[in-house]
Amino acid sequence: MEEFYRIRRLPPYVFEQVNRAKAAARNAGADIIDLGMGNPDLPTPPHVIEKLKETLGKPRTDRYSASRGITGLRKAQAAYYARRFGVKLNPETQIVATLGSKEGFANVAQAITAPGDVVLCPNPSYPIHAFGFLMAGGVIRSVPSKPTPQFFEAVERAIIHSIPKPLAIVVCYPSNPTAFVADLDFYKDLVAFAKKHEIFILSD
Repeated sequence: MEEFYRIRRLPPYVFEQVNRAKAAARNAGADIIDLGMGNPDLPTPPHVIEKLKETLGKPRTDRYSASRGITGLRKAQAAYYARRFGVKLNPETQIVATLGSKEGFANVAQAITAPGDVVLCPNPSYPIHAFGFLMAGGVIRSVPSKPTPQFFEAVERAIIHSIPKPLAIVVCYPSNPTAFVADLDFYKDLVAFAKKHEIFILSD
């Protein structure tokens, strides 16, 4: 049976390829130290476990969540941003709770991307940064991951030579998988750049 159109557009999933390579090496007797997906290796904090116990079995806990996330959670997130970053966010219109950035990126891609829209994506990048837009029918144009002055030169060239003009640029710092870190001045320059070219910044 032929693969579905959207599946055919996806490149191989890097973690699946790495898992196969690890399994083959282990089966051949290799001793593998896995520095892969970064799953938690510390126990869950006791206060989190106690809160879970407290809420288990309560009728309200068994209901579906609101599509944007529980109101109290969104208010807490807005308060956190105000407290830590001095940023005011409206929990009703500017915050949505997701299962994680994978789900968030996939949903944003479906919401804002029309077939053929161009999105600038770092290369290398975490898979969903490109996959979400490919699944939505978009086109990925690669730009560097490293946050240097040359980054903006490369992105400027990508914008000039892209038809149609890119819709958005994806950034991720600390970068996964390169571990590059961007400072506040880089983000200030990035915001000014995005305003100049009228593109969205999607920051993971």
